[in-house]
Amino acid sequence: MSNPTETAFLKLVNQHKGILYKASRIYADSMEDREDLQQEILIQLWKSYQNFKGNSEFSTWMYRVAINTSITYLKKEKQRATTHTDPSHHFEVAQEDYNPAKDKQLEIFYNAVQELNPLEKAVIFYFMEGMSHKEIGSNLGLSEGNARVKLNRTKEKIQQIIKKSGYEF
Repeated sequence: MSNPTETAFLKLVNQHKGILYKASRIYADSMEDREDLQQEILIQLWKSYQNFKGNSEFSTWMYRVAINTSITYLKKEKQRATTHTDPSHHFEVAQEDYNPAKDKQLEIFYNAVQELNPLEKAVIFYFMEGMSHKEIGSNLGLSEGNARVKLNRTKEKIQQIIKKSGYEF
């Protein structure tokens, strides 16, 4: 029998599970790593749930935990840097409506995002979630103007990476 705290937690996480998917897609490139990262984020969310006071939206808090966990996870991954290739990555099944052209565009975009530094990844993640410059800034400890500049530079960097790659991977 699950307790009321656990039930409330799972309900909130379920409502915002898109955050898990997007964070793992931005910060991890193989399917296996994405699944590991999603598990790690869930564990960290559960561990720190008792400290969630409800002073901010649950989703805002969840973004912070997801990004902080992703950055920590990335550092750990770099330290144990594995060289195996993951064949399942190439047979990924798209959720919801399958649109090969759109899927390819997303793949190109996410491959470009892999080359960004952790702060740039966080800026793009928040931007994809529809946050304003002000919200992006407050989540990352930047001024609104600084967040705007950082976002514009990051978008330009993604475009340069995509152009440089010639759309082939």
